[in-house]
Amino acid sequence: MTPEEFRAHGHRAVDWIADYLAGIESHPVRSRVRPGEVRSALPEHPPERGEPFDAVLADLDRVLLPGVTHWQHPSFFAYFPANASGPGILGDLLSAGLGVQGMVWATSPACTELETVVVDWLAELLGLPKAFRTDAAGGGVIQDSASSASLVALIAALRRAGGGVVADRGIAGHYRLYVSSQTHSSLEKAARVTGIGAANVRLVDVDPDTLAMDSAHLRRLLAEDRAAGAVPAMVCATVGTTSTAAVDPVPEIGAVCREHGVWLHVDAAYAGVAAVCPELRWIDDGVAEYADSYATNPHKWLLTNFDCTVLWLADRAPMIDALSILPEYLRNPATTSGEVIDYRDWQVPLGRRFRALKLWAVLRWYGAEGLRAHIRTGVALAAELAELVAADPAFELWRPQRFGLVCFRPLWPGLPDAEADAATMALLEWLNDSGDLYLSHTKVPVGHERVLLRMAIGAPATERRHVLAAWERIRAGYALTARERGVPVRSR
Repeated sequence: MTPEEFRAHGHRAVDWIADYLAGIESHPVRSRVRPGEVRSALPEHPPERGEPFDAVLADLDRVLLPGVTHWQHPSFFAYFPANASGPGILGDLLSAGLGVQGMVWATSPACTELETVVVDWLAELLGLPKAFRTDAAGGGVIQDSASSASLVALIAALRRAGGGVVADRGIAGHYRLYVSSQTHSSLEKAARVTGIGAANVRLVDVDPDTLAMDSAHLRRLLAEDRAAGAVPAMVCATVGTTSTAAVDPVPEIGAVCREHGVWLHVDAAYAGVAAVCPELRWIDDGVAEYADSYATNPHKWLLTNFDCTVLWLADRAPMIDALSILPEYLRNPATTSGEVIDYRDWQVPLGRRFRALKLWAVLRWYGAEGLRAHIRTGVALAAELAELVAADPAFELWRPQRFGLVCFRPLWPGLPDAEADAATMALLEWLNDSGDLYLSHTKVPVGHERVLLRMAIGAPATERRHVLAAWERIRAGYALTARERGVPVRSR
């Protein structure tokens, strides 16, 4: 493809994206294709001769678009948002056009140095401690996801806990990772990948009302494990759990970690970016005093398209010691001088994309005011929905309701718990099959595990009218499901 051909087809591709975003409400939120339907519509064998780009765009419309679940749809409420914005998309396009592989400073100095600037900017916007700045002992790095951030943090924690023995001799089965039942599953995966093993992931109790980690139980587990000869490697506290947006008491957990000399990782993948608003900066409590590492996802709620997670460390030395391997073909004067950051030592893979461009574009386009307005809109819409749920006798609101997530359950008078949960799941599928909105569910202990519906608000295009329409659709679906199951319909 020549530059002029690229120019012509590029204009068409950008026009396609603009038209898609402008007309996204015309699509059902969740894809309606059956398993294998997309594959069966595509040729079994690759083309022998090249095809015009027009044919690619035609198949995008004909074959692929029906198989897309529309995460940018204003009625997409199923999961925490995966924000895509104009400046983020354009930043990604520029990154692809440059084709930079920024594994070390020398392979593209601007790739590395822009990243150091934007992660420092973001740390300032979120009110994070100065130790997390790249010109301090710690620093920040863009990872692909919070799962990778947790893995890197755990590798660094093992390096510190084992004094370097782990990297050279392996795990030997006596290190421990501490999480709660509400911690993201990526932490257990990190334990498997590092060799700690799922059996050595210790489950800390949670408060039954808030689902926050119980620091007293954590203290007992740490003491028991040390007495048994195990080495506590890392504790993960969560700010905004995936299930219900619960918030672990970071100051209390941090104090326990300090007592036992254990690495504290704070997973704020969803909620951390909310600290751009001063009134929500309470979520940073305890981070400056106790956190060894901290991660949040601009690609969830901060208008930066996937993938873009920022991991900060208070001291980067254990991470670099654990991950740095320098073969001869990567040696260069800048690396040898020690004056530059080589981000290959801050991640598991060697290669890395120029992700900083899209975050830079977003921060510059929106500014702090625009970012705060976006977060506040999601919080306000969720609070209004929570009030509607709480006022309706047919539903029970899960409290505490936080950030842009509302969890609730329909009430099914007269139905045993198992049948009531089945009715809730039937309602969920009816709603999602309609194409009008997309919700998800979770299970929480309410005496014992019960099904809750999750409605996560935060897509850039979501307005009050979309939330109110979704709520009316939920109420209508409840009434229909209740009649089908012989349940008396409650009304306001």
